[in-house]
Amino acid sequence: MIRLAAAIMMLANVAMAEVRVDPARSVISDGWWRLNVALGLSDVTPYRLFTLDEPYRLVVDLQDVTWGDVAEEQLLAPGRARAVQFGTLYDGWSRLVVELAEPMAVVEAEMTTRPDGPALAIVLKGVSAEEFAAHAGAPRAVLAADDSTPLSPVDDGTRVVVIDPGHGGLDPGADQGGVHEADLMLDLGREVAAALRDVPGITVVLTREDDVFVPLATRVSLARAAGADLLISLHADALEEDEARGASVYTLGADRGDAASRRMVERHERGDILSDVDLQGQGDLVANVLMDMARQRTGPEAAAFADDVVAQMRAAGVPLNSRPRREGQFAVLAAADFAAVLIETGFLSDAGDRARLQTAEGRAPLVDAIAAAVADWVDG
Repeated sequence: MIRLAAAIMMLANVAMAEVRVDPARSVISDGWWRLNVALGLSDVTPYRLFTLDEPYRLVVDLQDVTWGDVAEEQLLAPGRARAVQFGTLYDGWSRLVVELAEPMAVVEAEMTTRPDGPALAIVLKGVSAEEFAAHAGAPRAVLAADDSTPLSPVDDGTRVVVIDPGHGGLDPGADQGGVHEADLMLDLGREVAAALRDVPGITVVLTREDDVFVPLATRVSLARAAGADLLISLHADALEEDEARGASVYTLGADRGDAASRRMVERHERGDILSDVDLQGQGDLVANVLMDMARQRTGPEAAAFADDVVAQMRAAGVPLNSRPRREGQFAVLAAADFAAVLIETGFLSDAGDRARLQTAEGRAPLVDAIAAAVADWVDG
């Protein structure tokens, strides 16, 4: 087991690639009633944004971004925005500061994968000075969790279930109409954890219990350090296609040409799920063999659990995607020594899903379904 864990950790420490800003696809300009901020990027990447008062400013932080040949005069079309600054921040993060001519609030923010390349699109609209001041302010200090986070393996005869609320802190995930994926998944994660504590024979661990950024390698390391038997990662994406709706459950596997699965991987891999593990390109034969051996047990276990989650969601009345059982090469599913699933609880781009996920009552059937599947898994 020690050799297996060491081999897996070697695969989990691949550095993230540099993300470049494309000047030709980047502009800050006025619309009819709004301010548009568009940053063309070479890859999707985690980001956070907030506003500051006196003067009015929008602040955008991006991970692993370099500005290259971007010029201030080319980026800014003066109007509702009257000045812009950008540069390196700290620890691989960069910052864009847009000085606003009037108080404005963010109404849309989305990291998209367009045909011409990934981009961050932000839309702001005018608000009163009082409303701006009420919501302005830098977020509290970010917890930069790392693999040294102390956590002792659970050794009391119970099975360990790790709940992983997606995104958080520097990485807000999907943002639709001011609703943040990171916030909703933290609420859901806490609710699932509370329900699972009533299931006999298990111990529950959360990868995050606050609005903090936890890198992929740390999420997996936390699970492994706790002696995880099962990891459940929770997400709620937002896609450009309005017809995308309903919950689905992913296990590790080839995308088999499924464009939707590939798109979901692209959107998650550089956010909360940071593409730290290249499942195909490591060239470490021993590590790959060890991982394949371990997956002979954990792979079928994860698949059986995922199937039961779908069945339990259907029985609980949770709206399901047209293809609720999917496979994809999400890095968070790459750990071989414990079963892992990723649950897309719905799409924030769909009004029905968004409304359902915003309340404890709307999330309750999801909580019940996951708890029932875990109970079956323990008894199985």
